[in-house]
Amino acid sequence: MDRRTLLGAAAAASVAPVPAFAADDERWLKIAAQYDITRKVVQLEHGNWGMMARPVLAAYRANVERVNRETSFYARREMPGEIEAIRARVAATLGVATGEIAFTRNATEAMRALILGYNKLRPGDAVLHADLDYDSMQACMESLHARRGVEVVKIALPEPATYQWVIDAYAKAFIAHPNLRMVLLTHVSHRTGLVLPVADIAAMAELHGIDVIVDAAHSVGQLDFRLPELGADFIGINLHKWFGAPLGVGAIVIRGGRLADIDVDPAELGADPADIRSRVHTGTLDFAAQLTVPAALDFHESIGIKAKAARLQMLRCRWALLAREMKGIEVLTPDDPLFFGAITAFRLKGQTSHAANVALAKRLLDEHGIFTVHRDGLASGSCVRVTPALATTIDEVDRFVEALRKIAG
Repeated sequence: MDRRTLLGAAAAASVAPVPAFAADDERWLKIAAQYDITRKVVQLEHGNWGMMARPVLAAYRANVERVNRETSFYARREMPGEIEAIRARVAATLGVATGEIAFTRNATEAMRALILGYNKLRPGDAVLHADLDYDSMQACMESLHARRGVEVVKIALPEPATYQWVIDAYAKAFIAHPNLRMVLLTHVSHRTGLVLPVADIAAMAELHGIDVIVDAAHSVGQLDFRLPELGADFIGINLHKWFGAPLGVGAIVIRGGRLADIDVDPAELGADPADIRSRVHTGTLDFAAQLTVPAALDFHESIGIKAKAARLQMLRCRWALLAREMKGIEVLTPDDPLFFGAITAFRLKGQTSHAANVALAKRLLDEHGIFTVHRDGLASGSCVRVTPALATTIDEVDRFVEALRKIAG
């Protein structure tokens, strides 16, 4: 057996069988070839944003040229209708009504509008967030103490995580704080890749009279689901991560009938309050990026979300299951397929400091030519995040496994 066969056999022994289409390497090599990825390093840090595939990049360049050439003559006349059609297509893809979605520049902008604009809080109420939530969103939640006079509760999610332990963590918080009125949930953590059972937590929150705001920045386009399945009325997303649109496109989603519970943006006071677009004021943005969203959706749909999600999980399992067997490695993300997608985090056992994980990521890059990123903010300490994508090959993942073996001793 060659090295690839040995590694594949070892991984296969530790995980449930993956669909044949996810393991069809010949097909996925053709898809990977659609990305002009640098070969200076093995790129295992695709969590920051998603690369545009070649046809998407070509469409973006054409749209940049068109916007630059026709300027406001186009932007004030034809473009609004084209953007509206794109908004309708995105809404249909996500499973929501067109009037329930508005474009933003990113998920952070959408989430900021939802958290700070949520107007049902009164002094003495409480809000809840967790250690795995995105830093900016935690900051917004913490600011509600001064802005709204509420109690801010923060919990640490269990590690290792299981379905019951995660449910219990939220159930315990809901019971301990009967004044809770709003909770932030991150569908896929940018730190560890943990996938929360959002729908079940949201259903439990509803029984306690708690509204849920969901950060779905990393889940749309990565996991096989549609937004209504989350059971949440307020959601922020990115289109430039796992859908592979150009940088600078996200969206805010507010379920019909709940629009009045989010304040109109102060810069939009003259706008129609019944229009969701009045909840976010972006100013002049990259029109070409929004115009390129259909090309990104075309490429995404040509692969299919079921196949895409399965392939990303397979790439993750190929290294994570083997790493978990190494004595010196601690894999933080559980192996239950309901709890992970592409992203998984690890650390050297006992090495929880910021400095140790910065050094670990640096060692992977300097000694092995593998690019990852350290993450802080977990209650248990720092870690290194590993994020493959469709541009990632089996050989690159296997090279990472060999590097971990050497580092683990």
